[in-house]
Amino acid sequence: MDNFLAARSQMALSLGFHIIFSCIGMVMPFFMAVAHYYYLKTDKIVYKNITKAWSKGVAIFFATGAVSGTVLSFELGLLWPKFMEHAGPIFGMPFSLEGTAFFIEAIALGFFLYGWDRFNKWFHWFTGVIVGISGLASGILVVAANAWMNSPAGFDFVDGQYINVDPIKAMFNKAWFSQSLHMSIAAFAATGFAVAGVHALMIIRRQNVYFHTKSFTIAAIFGCVAAVLQPLSGDISAKDVAKRQPAKLAAMEAHFFTEKSAGLVVGGIPDTENKKVGYGIKIPGLLSFMAHGDFSSEVKGLDQFPEKDQPSVPITHYAFQIMVGLGMAMMGISFLYFLALWKKKKWLQSDWLLKLFVAATPLGFLAVEAGWTVTEVGRQPWIIYNVMRTADAVTPMPGIGYSFYMFTIMYFSLAAIVIFMLYRQIKMVPKLYDLPEGAQD
Repeated sequence: MDNFLAARSQMALSLGFHIIFSCIGMVMPFFMAVAHYYYLKTDKIVYKNITKAWSKGVAIFFATGAVSGTVLSFELGLLWPKFMEHAGPIFGMPFSLEGTAFFIEAIALGFFLYGWDRFNKWFHWFTGVIVGISGLASGILVVAANAWMNSPAGFDFVDGQYINVDPIKAMFNKAWFSQSLHMSIAAFAATGFAVAGVHALMIIRRQNVYFHTKSFTIAAIFGCVAAVLQPLSGDISAKDVAKRQPAKLAAMEAHFFTEKSAGLVVGGIPDTENKKVGYGIKIPGLLSFMAHGDFSSEVKGLDQFPEKDQPSVPITHYAFQIMVGLGMAMMGISFLYFLALWKKKKWLQSDWLLKLFVAATPLGFLAVEAGWTVTEVGRQPWIIYNVMRTADAVTPMPGIGYSFYMFTIMYFSLAAIVIFMLYRQIKMVPKLYDLPEGAQD
């Protein structure tokens, strides 16, 4: 494995693991805060038990997210020194602010975990809210830095020099809002479905049913609302990509030739040699409408870009199709759940609906991984879009392949430890949580 491929693989591996830890870490505190609020308002012990159980999960993912995030920050400098040499002073502000948000999150989490019966009850609840807000802010700030790589701003690039640096303009680049919105909603959808799926499984097994039913309801509502909103943020992102990164859009849709009234391809197998898509369903004019709001507008194809400047079509296209397909599946389940809440109350007690949530447990995170693949692979061959190529930023240091193998072992070991710890938490739910409904009330 050459240095370039090893460096990209290690970065992809690190991001792939960190994004799961960070999504859960930035969303679960909001679930925890809602359960805590219900406890304070109703004085039902079940909500206190849910809050305490979820707070342990928040602590686990905060720790693992901190470790994996620290590794990523070092990797940026070690694997991509040329990139950090020039880009660091420009987009360093969101990383600095993210460090501040992380610091606040750590303090607030400490207050919350050890504040039971020590603080005023509403101040204690407020510290939990701060954990969620600061965690969400951390995520948005990191995404803003990534958005800068897709839409560089805040500097002038003249004769190979980066001058007139404006960190504020760099942070609030043209891509930051659409990417942050899409990623934040995706985190709520993925975490909501994952947590709801775990509690649904426990209900099906008839274990601590009352406790898990209340937990399921909170998580499912968060996840389903996010899943319904996600296509709206996806539309905003798609229109933004069509303007700023037309080559990425063309790769996402395997759109080889520029044309008006361009059709949207659903599924299909891209044939890059013959420049066509096989076995796909093409909906006439829909790509033009989704990209530009007009069924007859022109959409640039890959024929408008030199081959050396084109991203990998198969990887980008398949990842995009997976992301959209999984998102649609989650939205379908969400509509069924809302219908059950509104009209079909009996469905809420049925195993088939719970089994749908169990089956959907990993879908959100698979969609998140696919979405990040679209974002990162679709930007290639640029590490800073249209400014610096990824190949020009990689370290010349030999032996990166060995580093990749070592980090692969480390991350899979970390994942195994996290899964074991969560499994123990689920299995060790105190017997108190299985008291009859009246006793928990």
